Amino acid sequence: MFTRIDHVALSVKDRQKSIDFYEKHFGFKKYFEHDVPGVESLEKVVYLQLGDTVLEFEHWTNDKENKGYHFCLISDDFDSDYQRLKDAGIPVVSEPHIPSPRKPEETGWKRVVFKGPDGELIEFRG
Repeated sequence: MFTRIDHVALSVKDRQKSIDFYEKHFGFKKYFEHDVPGVESLEKVVYLQLGDTVLEFEHWTNDKENKGYHFCLISDDFDSDYQRLKDAGIPVVSEPHIPSPRKPEETGWKRVVFKGPDGELIEFRG
């Protein structure tokens, strides 16, 4: 059986801008970066980590579109995190609301979706 997500991969247009964004606003830290020899238009692959969660950034040098990518984080202080990101000017795609709980312990949790620098969707719950 699968036990967890290993990483979420996002195509990024500006590698350093994306690294700076996720380190500053979400607490991720870059821990590995490498070239990808022999793969046309793929310049670098970068890995960032937050606890056990890993993001992989694929830095393409062509105009590859980034559609439909998202990931979800759990917040232990939803209202504070929401306000901090909103105050930072990060676009809100879906305002905070209480969704139907997937498990009983999620009853009353809030959900919000923001948009990252490459159009990716960033959901968080808590």
